[in-house]
Amino acid sequence: MKSIETLTQEAIALLKNLIETESFSSEEEHTAALIEKWFTQNNIPFERENNNVWAYNKTFDKSKPTLLLNSHHDTVRPNQAYTKDPLKAIVEDGKLYGLGSNDAGGCLVSLLATFAHFYSNEKLPYNIVMVASAEEESSGKNGLNSVLKHLPKLDCAIVGEPTLMQLAIAEKGLLVLDVIVKGTPSHAAHQNEDNPIYNAIPVIEWFNSFKFEKISEQLGPVKMTVTQINAGKQHNVVPSQCDLVVDIRVNDCYTNSEILAIIKKQLTAEINPRSMHLNASSIPVAHGLVQAGIALGRTTYGSPTLSDQSVLSCQSLKLGPGETLRSHSADEFIFINEIEEGIQLYIKILTDFFEQQ
Repeated sequence: MKSIETLTQEAIALLKNLIETESFSSEEEHTAALIEKWFTQNNIPFERENNNVWAYNKTFDKSKPTLLLNSHHDTVRPNQAYTKDPLKAIVEDGKLYGLGSNDAGGCLVSLLATFAHFYSNEKLPYNIVMVASAEEESSGKNGLNSVLKHLPKLDCAIVGEPTLMQLAIAEKGLLVLDVIVKGTPSHAAHQNEDNPIYNAIPVIEWFNSFKFEKISEQLGPVKMTVTQINAGKQHNVVPSQCDLVVDIRVNDCYTNSEILAIIKKQLTAEINPRSMHLNASSIPVAHGLVQAGIALGRTTYGSPTLSDQSVLSCQSLKLGPGETLRSHSADEFIFINEIEEGIQLYIKILTDFFEQQ
């Protein structure tokens, strides 16, 4: 078995290669090939569908529970504020710059190193499946959600996203609604008591003022925000409808289906959800993974940002090197020592978790 030091150096080298290989969401075929090559070099059999690559520990046993390790290798497109080449891995002052270095390349390679460390262990109380997934940034149909049908029942998961290796034990879900408020079209010169724009005012006010009853200890209340309004095409015509877009950040006290049912009961407007699968997620503080992290000095918190946790039905913990505020920023970077420490902490947390079983 390779030493942790060797696995760490190989992880950093892989991250540099990933940075220098374009992998925008749905265009990750070349980074998927790099990950395949990494598995091959470590003598680990793997499977691939589309641009998702996954592998199981060597002594996989169907009678044991299964732990998922997951992070993604797709990136957003670089913004115009970059001063460095986003597709060039540049090391300066202990920082590794490059697109996807922080979100979530550092997490991915750290989890791959961790998986390799445990791969041949014959005494694991859990199976481990490692999934390097695609289309996370776009919440696409060919990401982690498409792989789940191929995997055994998952009992718990660590999803690698930059958390400064603190324990994100809850994550808000996302529900986006297209709301159509109807009215009666007419010439603007005529009296019209059914103008859809005026009809939309109490609907907008309802979204602004309504409070959902259940408040999460970690994530706080459900938050609803009207983010787009569209109606009419010319000054002298009252339109037939006013279209709203509503962004809803759902806490772990509700499913998206429950939120939608409550809204539909309150409003007469036509309400169409864009998707229902991006649910909130959480894991109890008492769970062994969380307790192992707390014992190592980690703190717990609730995360407002979305990740592939949203497509998992098992209990999951978001944890990884890097800092979320650097994600999608110009001149994105991760500290080299964050990767080194991340691998060590992942291994310590899992070692302690397995010893509890």
